[in-house]
Amino acid sequence: MSSQTCAVTGIVLSAAPVGEYDKLLVLLTRERGKLRAFARGARRQGSMLMAAANVFAFGEFQIYEGRTAYTVSQASIKNYFSELMTDFEGACYGQYFLEFADYYTRENMDGADFLRLSYQSLRALSVPALPRRLVRFVYELKAMTYSGECPQTFERFADWNLNESTLYALQYVVAAPVEKLYTFTLTDDVLEEFSRVVTWLRRHYVDHRFKSLEILETSP
Repeated sequence: MSSQTCAVTGIVLSAAPVGEYDKLLVLLTRERGKLRAFARGARRQGSMLMAAANVFAFGEFQIYEGRTAYTVSQASIKNYFSELMTDFEGACYGQYFLEFADYYTRENMDGADFLRLSYQSLRALSVPALPRRLVRFVYELKAMTYSGECPQTFERFADWNLNESTLYALQYVVAAPVEKLYTFTLTDDVLEEFSRVVTWLRRHYVDHRFKSLEILETSP
């Protein structure tokens, strides 16, 4: 691996302490997909990387390659999503979105779609007018669409007698660009139907247990 430094745009999916002062980050980047990177000295008081080496941190990271992982040399963070860190429910939803993205993304793949989706979904969690349950199910459906596992049409649910508004919402999320995803709300009845369909799809297509989802669903 080359030791040449390069810049990537990404978000910290997870951060784990290593040794006395370091952290091992999992970054989702636009240019190189998911990658592991050490943040040397990030846990040392006064470190320039202390704030950047935390979950939700989004921005530009200067990295160079080592034998088994990258190392972050600098970071310019554009959004820390600090409001989620002080909001238990918001943090749970946010952690779930990042865990979902971690499950689906791979190293050296194009991470642009999942990066945009994760970023816009974290922003949506802070919009008071948007129910967080709606944000969650929109996120899940779009993530499954990007993975290629989700059907593009919903004929299989014909015998569910779904409301036309539910079908429209499902089709809209599949087709809409990320920037337009969180521009609508649903009535309680339609949201309930929407959530039932997306939950069925997730259980059918995603063979994985998410720890953050278990916490979210058992929280009062």
